[in-house]
Amino acid sequence: MKLKTVIAKIEEEISIRQAEDFDNVGLLCGVYDRDVSGILVCHDALENVVDEAIERNCNLIVCFHPIIFSGLKSLTGKNYVERAVLKAIENKVAIYAVHTAFDNDFYGVNHGICSQLGLKNMKILQPKENNLKQLTVFVPKEYSEKVKEAMFLAGAGNIGFYDECSFTVSGKGTFRPAEGANPFSGQQGIRENADEDMISVIFEGFKQGQIVGAMKAAHPYEEVAYQVYSLDNKNHHSGLGMYGDLEEEMNEKDFLRLVKEKFGLEVIKHSSFNNKKIKRVGVLGGSGASGIRSAASRKCDAYLTGDLKYHDYFLAESKMLICDIGHYESEQFVTQQLFEILSQKFSTFAISKSIEKTNPVNYFI
Repeated sequence: MKLKTVIAKIEEEISIRQAEDFDNVGLLCGVYDRDVSGILVCHDALENVVDEAIERNCNLIVCFHPIIFSGLKSLTGKNYVERAVLKAIENKVAIYAVHTAFDNDFYGVNHGICSQLGLKNMKILQPKENNLKQLTVFVPKEYSEKVKEAMFLAGAGNIGFYDECSFTVSGKGTFRPAEGANPFSGQQGIRENADEDMISVIFEGFKQGQIVGAMKAAHPYEEVAYQVYSLDNKNHHSGLGMYGDLEEEMNEKDFLRLVKEKFGLEVIKHSSFNNKKIKRVGVLGGSGASGIRSAASRKCDAYLTGDLKYHDYFLAESKMLICDIGHYESEQFVTQQLFEILSQKFSTFAISKSIEKTNPVNYFI
């Protein structure tokens, strides 16, 4: 299977278009027309992971963090990034990163954290802004189902856990073909009255090109009447962080013991105890200080993330337990999640999970 086909199938499950604008996701190095012999899944595509891929005959590495992030102007092997990329290129190993595309995915990084804690009623903590659009198109009644089906297949009409969502209004359309027109129905110079359906569907903005193209291809008219609107609605099924509820509320110390057990931690940095029960928990994998106020607004009793600074803990305002469980530690389930997704998606070649250590942080206890 060609690399471009493999990538297309990955992006059916994890849309790279939902990544943050600053991020460097997708294919970092590699040739689209090269055959894939095997996939190695990892957290960071470091040099030792590239060595592992070569040894296992895997010429595609699917990683979480992008090894090439910014400022790379040459490849001379002078640092760990350049050594890893050079070795991958020299050995024809492609590297593909998902990072914030998987952070923003409903079933991505933060869903994995919530699942480990056994949280129920999970919702997105910081829904993505202004990425929903609505398409309205006028179609001859007898072609209505054909056009709807084409748009659904292209990705329109997905709302949360529902798909093929649309709304149709029937009415009368008029048009008068002018000189040079080749009308589907009617005659030049004579106003035509047609039984038409007005179909409306909602979609994520990045799908606009493929949806409009599919709609036009299925539509019988020479000139298609349609409008695309940008919506102010937030997409509550895509965004950073999640929150949910514990099955049973517990005191703060018991909650921290649960977190230590589920995440295999030796230590947790946290804000002062508030002597309140923990029921609702917010999470944001990686560096998540930006989610503290969102967690508070969702009335979370505790918030888990990594890379917090001294002043971040004051944002608790004695109302929420803020916990720094570590950057890598909060994302530690990503490799297994990606492995399971790819194993279900591909059955014709081997999917391997890296055994190499990539977390640079250690603790002396």
